[in-house]
Amino acid sequence: MSSSAILWFRRDLRLYDHAALLAAARRADSVLAVFVLDDNLLRPAGANRRHFLYGCLRELDERLGGALLIRRGDPAEVLPELAERVGAASVHASADTNPYGSRRDERVRAALEERGIDWEVTGSPYAVTPGRITKADGTPYRVFTPFRRAWSEHGWPAPAETGVDTVDWLPSDGLGGLPLPDGDPEATPELPPPGESAALRRWHEFVESGGLAEYHSRRDRPDTAGTSRMSAYLRWGCVHPRTLLRELSRLDHHGAGSYRNELAFREFYADVLWNRPDSARHNFDPRFDRMPLDTGAEASTLFDVWCEGRTGFPVVDAGMRQLLHEGWMHNRVRMIVASFLVKDLHLPWWWGARHFMRHLVDGDLASNQHGWQWAAGSGTDAAPYFRVFNPTTQGEKFDPSGEYVRRYVPELRGLAGARAHRPWRSDASLAPDYPAPLVDHAHERQEALARYERIKNP
Repeated sequence: MSSSAILWFRRDLRLYDHAALLAAARRADSVLAVFVLDDNLLRPAGANRRHFLYGCLRELDERLGGALLIRRGDPAEVLPELAERVGAASVHASADTNPYGSRRDERVRAALEERGIDWEVTGSPYAVTPGRITKADGTPYRVFTPFRRAWSEHGWPAPAETGVDTVDWLPSDGLGGLPLPDGDPEATPELPPPGESAALRRWHEFVESGGLAEYHSRRDRPDTAGTSRMSAYLRWGCVHPRTLLRELSRLDHHGAGSYRNELAFREFYADVLWNRPDSARHNFDPRFDRMPLDTGAEASTLFDVWCEGRTGFPVVDAGMRQLLHEGWMHNRVRMIVASFLVKDLHLPWWWGARHFMRHLVDGDLASNQHGWQWAAGSGTDAAPYFRVFNPTTQGEKFDPSGEYVRRYVPELRGLAGARAHRPWRSDASLAPDYPAPLVDHAHERQEALARYERIKNP
């Protein structure tokens, strides 16, 4: 007797190295591929992330020969109904360890169980599923370095050898599927090409071009193409980190070690969020609940100026404009603009985190929220609060020729070399349309430290 199952795609929009696909193949002769458009996730995603998602779905559907079923609604209602219609004995998915995903999946499990349908979770978007690594006493890690050691010692399985031929795919005709969205008209046109094929192509280009070998020395330089730009593909699971880690294990150079370290950081933040789901919206360190922050009309005006990239600090403005133009920002610059918001403007970190999540094509809740708390000093393994980035010297150090600044701030293209980082020292006629610095950094640094003095003791 033939049997069928459902594979619910989520943050795993690929066919290779797909553990849940392998599990479905072991349970059933034929599988229905499903993606559910969940408005609870789509609404806050932002145009860039939605647009990239839709492109990934189109590519996945093409690889499946048109067999991907798109439905919209509550997954706890959609999936049981579909399972009964196709006679599926089981529904398979990769784990979703984010707060909303965990709650939603529990509702899906309960709804399927009522109908006698199995709910089977296999794998996750991480090499090691969040929650599996703990200290000897069973408590979670709060500091990255010991987590990284434990993560490396724990290890992970080899990539699952799966593909389009792993199962027979049930046709999606007659099941009430929606046409694949064309995209989001509000998205920036500068997004990366979507899908699994583009992800693997980009990774191989990065490795073969020597980008990976030089990653450790170039990754902090926004003026060069020193990063892999794989973050959006990892965010949507167009490639699994295990696939990258296998490649890294074959290489013996500093670049591979540095890249592996960054993958570990991604897994660390996911683990933190799994253990402390409240940290997505609140300070991990409760002392910072007492931090005096600026709010009100004037604070909102300053925030708008920061969002638009008009602060008068060139590297900050370049980063904010890159975000609006490309849906992405270099990681070093993310730290600089975040420090400026919380320590020069004294605004809440969650304002900035929300703006990033609205525009980033790679917006990932765990990495974004905890990256912001690192900058604010309120998170786990945080940078010391007294480490206040000077945006001018940061720009000069990591963009020494001023190329990055001039690329995104055209008002400064008349200033050659590093002079682009200090336009106030040049003839005003060379950058007449660029604003003066919004604040005095030296003064605001002292103000930030004074505010910290009020809360640093429990």
